[in-house]
Amino acid sequence: MTRYAALLRGIMPSNPNMSNEKLRGVFTGLGFDAVASVLASGNIVFATEETAGAELEDRIQQALNTELGIPGGTIIRDYAELRALLDRDPFAGYTHGRETYLTVTFFKDAAHPRAGLPPAETDPSTKILGYDEQSRAFLSIIDNSSPKTPNFMAWLERSYGKDITTRTWLTVQRVVKKMESLK
Repeated sequence: MTRYAALLRGIMPSNPNMSNEKLRGVFTGLGFDAVASVLASGNIVFATEETAGAELEDRIQQALNTELGIPGGTIIRDYAELRALLDRDPFAGYTHGRETYLTVTFFKDAAHPRAGLPPAETDPSTKILGYDEQSRAFLSIIDNSSPKTPNFMAWLERSYGKDITTRTWLTVQRVVKKMESLK
């Protein structure tokens, strides 16, 4: 069995159809094993026979849309990809905190034409560390120290489209820890 993480886009825990219980139910209904959620923001880990990520993404997204009316995106990463990202430690020397968010933006498709390029416009509250090809993810640090909140997600979407989803570095660490606990 291979361990996977489904990083779901647009999950709002306040929406009753987006509760962890209902999300897990969709994954269990698809026949996946060891289904578990991480936090309440659309991170589901599970185990199944090794399957191409794109195939899993399509299957899961179709079920989420049909069963719960969730049209958002599903991005899949396997345990080896996420573990290798943590082991590379791209944020070495930085600390995630209230005023400084370390973020990982996962791309659905590595073939995105702009994936390895910096965004067309730059948010002055964001430091770009770069694109990690192996994990198909864009790495950045958001400065939240000023009262003006950066419009980071809109900026990312303008630059890269909607087939992306962002997680904090702490969330990625929690997802991997949960994946490691799956048996």
